[in-house]
Amino acid sequence: MTTHGGPMGPAPDEDRTVSGRLAGRTAVLTGGASGIGRRTAELFAEEGAMVVIGDRNEALLEQVRQSIGAERCTVAVIDVTREEDLERLVGLADESFGRVDMAVNAAGIGTLGPIHDHSAEQWNAVIDVCLTGVFHAVKHEAKAMLAHGDGGVIVNLASIYGRQPGEGMVAYCCAKAGVEMLTRVSALELGPRGIRVNAIAPGFVETPMTDPTQPKSRAAYLDSIPVGRLGRPDDVAHAALFLVSDDATWVNGETMVIDGGEVHREAPRLLSRDR
Repeated sequence: MTTHGGPMGPAPDEDRTVSGRLAGRTAVLTGGASGIGRRTAELFAEEGAMVVIGDRNEALLEQVRQSIGAERCTVAVIDVTREEDLERLVGLADESFGRVDMAVNAAGIGTLGPIHDHSAEQWNAVIDVCLTGVFHAVKHEAKAMLAHGDGGVIVNLASIYGRQPGEGMVAYCCAKAGVEMLTRVSALELGPRGIRVNAIAPGFVETPMTDPTQPKSRAAYLDSIPVGRLGRPDDVAHAALFLVSDDATWVNGETMVIDGGEVHREAPRLLSRDR
């Protein structure tokens, strides 16, 4: 893959050479109707893959299907907290394209509030989507890969906030830390069976989920990123492409941090001091 650009590297949304490196392969993606998941699905399709996308937003799923093309893309409305929905999504990939070679688990939500005001309902909602949902996905993706016997690759979306504590994000931080350990255990167990499992830990990325962030908070995030810009879905999608490609066949159980250096600074203080 060739790149071009100024001293900070290529602008994330500039055209890059398409190599067809995923031709003949099928990918399953959760949370693929918007943001990082959508851009990853689009990039995989551009590189020759068939993609099967699960998300809870039916309208956005249909937009993605039309954008990629029905001949290359199948979609399903799912809830990652329901194991049977993940089993159905993986089964749809087998039914539509005959196999599952790759998976990217990108579904996620977050909450913001101090721990003493954080409700059990908020905690459970984040843990269920961001951690238990990834467990359900890895379980059934791995089953499908083991069944066809040719191995495969799974990429989970963690976060720098699985490593760096963030004010008001107790559930999210804990869930993403869990995703890192889930990734490592899965890699340990599945590596000998020909299935690599890795994770990506993004910093602050501009997506529909982060759009509601107040301007003051966005400025605080920007100030914490050494390279001087917020992340874009394309930044993370290209990292996922590397991890599922043959360029990464000896990468297993790792978490790739994609954050412009944000993790090396203190997390922004998002809570007022009187809460």
